[in-house]
Amino acid sequence: MSTAEETAAGGDERQPWAEVTPEAARRLLVAAVDAFAERGYHATTTRDIAGRAGMSPAALYIHYKTKEELLARISRIGHEKALAILRDAADGEGTAAERLAGAVSSFVRWHAAQHTTARVVQYELEALGEDSRAEIVALRKEVDAQVRRVVQEGVEAGEFEVPDAQGATLAIMSLCIDVARWFRVDGRWTPDEVGALYADLVLNMVGAKR
Repeated sequence: MSTAEETAAGGDERQPWAEVTPEAARRLLVAAVDAFAERGYHATTTRDIAGRAGMSPAALYIHYKTKEELLARISRIGHEKALAILRDAADGEGTAAERLAGAVSSFVRWHAAQHTTARVVQYELEALGEDSRAEIVALRKEVDAQVRRVVQEGVEAGEFEVPDAQGATLAIMSLCIDVARWFRVDGRWTPDEVGALYADLVLNMVGAKR
């Protein structure tokens, strides 16, 4: 399924990657997401990307110096979106259990609704250059920190029974991110249903007192 189809199937954007301008740069980025998700970063050529965007290979270099620059921008925007989703939930009102459930349901819903994008964002880290990889690793640490903070607050408030907040966070994040690998729009669940299911599973995982 393409990025545009994902949006129609349950994404929260009226136009995929609307923050990327000009329009030609956006079209190339959308094409790159689809190509990387389908073929993998290393098997995708700049000619593949340009062809999917309906442009010449030379036109790509007007907006992106390299294929790696495209991947870096996709990864940066995707991780910034993930961070915003989790930060909003972590900073919201309610008990730790309510905030953790909100964080997980929102995070999982995004990974399901935007699963093509999420596969590229989450599973092509090693293809990035050293500087870009360091930037994304730093963003990932911030993402993890939002969940770990809520888990720790729940433990301190007596809401959760977790012997290791960091280990629990790793398990939660792994569970959520893996949705991008297996989710299918024609499958059993909608993104909302998967989000609700995983929120309940995670509350059980941390021993939340209902």
